[in-house]
Amino acid sequence: MKVQESLLVFLMISLSVLSCGTGSMATVTDKEVYNSGKLIITRVAGHSFIHTSFKQTDEFGNVPCNGLLVRNGDEVIVFDTPTNDEYARELIQWIRDTLHSRITAVVPTHFHDDCLGGLKAFDEQGIPSYGHVKTIELATKHSLFAPRNGFRDSIALKLGNKQVMVKHHGEGHTKDNVVGYFPADEILFGGCLIKEVGAGKGYLGDANVSDWSATVERVREAYPNLKIVVPGHGKHGSMDLLDFTINLFRN
Repeated sequence: MKVQESLLVFLMISLSVLSCGTGSMATVTDKEVYNSGKLIITRVAGHSFIHTSFKQTDEFGNVPCNGLLVRNGDEVIVFDTPTNDEYARELIQWIRDTLHSRITAVVPTHFHDDCLGGLKAFDEQGIPSYGHVKTIELATKHSLFAPRNGFRDSIALKLGNKQVMVKHHGEGHTKDNVVGYFPADEILFGGCLIKEVGAGKGYLGDANVSDWSATVERVREAYPNLKIVVPGHGKHGSMDLLDFTINLFRN
């Protein structure tokens, strides 16, 4: 009888775990799923992957640059492109061959080329691109390939039966920096507005340093239940990245 009871308890726990798993997009342990040396893809949540490519700079050396892709069913939305068209084509091919999904939108989070350096490769495939109106203006001014579709404050993009939110909360790293939020995984792509814990202030050539902390405070208030925060460069984490960035620029 005790054996039967033990088996019954085991089955009930198993069913409970399965039920929880199918009811939400559960967080998973970080797992590198692709690495070509030029492009790295890491699964960080049930339906969210960080893509990392590299940009050689005079001031900071060979810098790893993060983007995020979120998936629902056979649809994917990409935040920030890899740093050039070659790496972008590699990412697009991986999404098609491995995830068997189509990209419904690509969203550069500001106008620097570590965010939209590979945008032309997406455009060549007919993939819709979305950017803040200031991103389009600044990219065009600096002779960079600009997103095709603009928004002023925020935009909600459909991803199957779910939504992905993009919003401009204020100036910081640049005038146009926006963040992307995927509620299903409670994940935020902060781009270069958000710093990894322990980072320095980085490139400030287009920054509004005096507004930076207040902008990130608004981000923190807008998404109080975040589980994962992905910065533009460096290691992802949780809400501690927001707190670190707020304190870094507070003075």
